[in-house]
Amino acid sequence: MGGMLPFSIPPHRQEIACQQVLTEDSSVFSIQWSVVPAPFLAHLTPEALLNRYLAHIRRCTATIVRPRRSAAGIRFCLFGSRWSLLSFRPPAVERQAVVLRISGGLLVQRDRCQRGELRFRIGEEPGGIRVSLELSGYYPSILGSLSPPPWRRLLYHLSQAAVHRLVTVRFLTLLYRELTGSSAPVRVVSVKVRDGVPV
Repeated sequence: MGGMLPFSIPPHRQEIACQQVLTEDSSVFSIQWSVVPAPFLAHLTPEALLNRYLAHIRRCTATIVRPRRSAAGIRFCLFGSRWSLLSFRPPAVERQAVVLRISGGLLVQRDRCQRGELRFRIGEEPGGIRVSLELSGYYPSILGSLSPPPWRRLLYHLSQAAVHRLVTVRFLTLLYRELTGSSAPVRVVSVKVRDGVPV
């Protein structure tokens, strides 16, 4: 039949791996990934993955957060104002990845606003292609210092960490469904990539 794919839709459920921790240097490390059967990702590049993510941020926040691109980089603006929640330098293209390096924003500790990065990666692995989003070296302003008290860690867990996880899991779920045509159930599984205290 015309228009049908020459390979079958995966019948099994989608799994999304997730880890969010506060590392030894008091920065946040967060990673989420999903493995997609290789034939479905023939034309998806890390740059295209980034573009999809930026559109997803705008859509899933009902345009409350509006990513803006310029020669200076990318800013996540609140309600289209000049206030940036997160600012990044222009995307840096690496092998199988595109990287946004943090350059400031209201959500970042002022004395550490030039640290951290958000990495979009597409890489081969047994069983398919891994699509991953990785946040590392990030110092949230809500934690306050390099030795945040438990109440600040809890506040971060219930706010920014929860929102980031929800947005990213939803993004990977929708991407998988759009690429494969599958509406299989989704299971989020915990993984350990780095040592740290869960947040």
